[in-house]
Amino acid sequence: MSIKRTEPGPILSHMVETEDMVYLCGMTTEDESKDIEGQTADALADIDAYLKRAGTSKSNIVSALVFLSSLSLKPRMNEVWKKWIDPKNPPARACVGAELGGNILVEIVVTAKK
Repeated sequence: MSIKRTEPGPILSHMVETEDMVYLCGMTTEDESKDIEGQTADALADIDAYLKRAGTSKSNIVSALVFLSSLSLKPRMNEVWKKWIDPKNPPARACVGAELGGNILVEIVVTAKK
């Protein structure tokens, strides 16, 4: 099995591809001053961009893990998520509260089929 790593660094790769799967690292915003809606939109845009580079799309996401700095943000994040996700192909998803550091409100990890 061949493995391709995109933007590898000292502790992680932004994307790892195998013949049939794509694994993304946790996607966040670069602008920590944004609200939860803005940060979620930024993370989802990055997910779209990486999946496109791998030749796939959000319709092929099989699993998503959403980390929120406070679970009280979940309803607002869900509103952005619902507008973005392919409603005919929703992934398995978990959402958990986590200490994310700085002013990061959301971090999203996805795995997709090519």
